[in-house]
Amino acid sequence: MDKPIAAVLIVLVAAACALPSGTRGDPNAAGATLTVLAAASLRLPVEEAARRFEASHPGLIVRLSFASSTALRVQIEQGAPADVFLSADTANPDAIAAGGFGDGAPIVVARNSLAIVVPLANPALIDSPQDLARPGLTLIAAGDGVPITSYARQLFDNLGREPGYPDGYSAAVLANVVSGEDDVRAVLAKVELGEGDAGVVYATDARVSSRVRSIPIPVSANVVASYAGVALEASRRPREAAAFLAWLVGPEGRVMLTEFGFETGP
Repeated sequence: MDKPIAAVLIVLVAAACALPSGTRGDPNAAGATLTVLAAASLRLPVEEAARRFEASHPGLIVRLSFASSTALRVQIEQGAPADVFLSADTANPDAIAAGGFGDGAPIVVARNSLAIVVPLANPALIDSPQDLARPGLTLIAAGDGVPITSYARQLFDNLGREPGYPDGYSAAVLANVVSGEDDVRAVLAKVELGEGDAGVVYATDARVSSRVRSIPIPVSANVVASYAGVALEASRRPREAAAFLAWLVGPEGRVMLTEFGFETGP
């Protein structure tokens, strides 16, 4: 080999070896990816947030994965590579932080309320939440550990204390549960298909579906669902992970979330 060419190759190899491993913290690195794991009920706003964030960070690709918050937390604890976790509750991000998987404290990014939905045809003739305790009614629900399940049970307990609701209301409603879906979007889908008489979902889910109708819930009994996010300790892109969360709770993010029906602010 020609000595000048060999010398050039040696210089190039040395230069390549001197480069930092990965693309940590460089938003303009070719193929740089920010992985966001988000609750299923956040799909629409997070997809929009990803588009806007990519537009303001050239060269960065935001990769999204949606599932129930608890399933995502387990994935993170088992070593799934990710940069940001957005949950439909505060308990799962708190558990991530307590377990040493978080980079900083979780922050509340949005709030939601609950909706009782029935198929458009409403074959069970459900007019009020009281009807959910009727024997023989079929209620579609998510499985244990899914945030919407905890919120729904809290809702039933609250309703059971409302004037006019019978003793044992909550237990009677839970006796009508016929499924344990993976996440709230699966609950909504089954109600849309008429595979159950009713289900409890987030108000934002009911808002975007043209195949269900909502049964009014007394304001005094409804539940506030707080969504929290946390950057992850194992992130290869800590700067961008923090920036993504900051964008969500900043002025642009709050406006965008409000457009999708979420509540924001302190």
